[in-house]
Amino acid sequence: MAEDPDALAAMTRVLSPHCRVTRMSSGALIADWSRTRFLGMATADIQKFVDESSTERTELVAGLIRAGCATVRRKNHSDVEVGLWLRGVHVLIRTIGFGRVLRLLSLAAPDYARADPASAEDVARLKRAVQSHSRRSWFVNDDCKAEAVTAFVLLRRRGLKAVLHVGVREHPFALHAWTSSAGVCIPDADPRGHAFTPVLSINGGGQ
Repeated sequence: MAEDPDALAAMTRVLSPHCRVTRMSSGALIADWSRTRFLGMATADIQKFVDESSTERTELVAGLIRAGCATVRRKNHSDVEVGLWLRGVHVLIRTIGFGRVLRLLSLAAPDYARADPASAEDVARLKRAVQSHSRRSWFVNDDCKAEAVTAFVLLRRRGLKAVLHVGVREHPFALHAWTSSAGVCIPDADPRGHAFTPVLSINGGGQ
């Protein structure tokens, strides 16, 4: 395995966060620490992970999913789903309060994260969808809290890293919420050019 680290890295990217890979002379050992199970893989099979379009690689990934060592990747949420989540989150915030909603994030936003980073293009696409629904809806009406929580939950449910921030501005006093992922903020971290100092940051599962 020492002669081709790319093959091992390609396999690592598809594994669940609780799985770790150790190089062996004849291949690799996958340690599933969530269930204390171990799975060996030959060098020839690991080489197949480099070609993402191959049928053999697809079969190997399917086998890892069945073994519980990999998870099915979630696709991008549809425009309709984004709108439904945004309105639902807004109702929840108005019903029980923003603070309680933040404490409930661990139920809606899983704490695992994929090995591959979020794409700035995908996050920007989600930002456009969230803000488009927010501005078109008289009900939501550009609510930064609903936008930030919706973006955070949808990104985390896809296993992507995201951080939800709550910030404060002193003069004049104001609070603002936004979610950052892959260098993109949903909504903007400094609306109308006003900077907010983060006083709370949640980076996964309500933690």
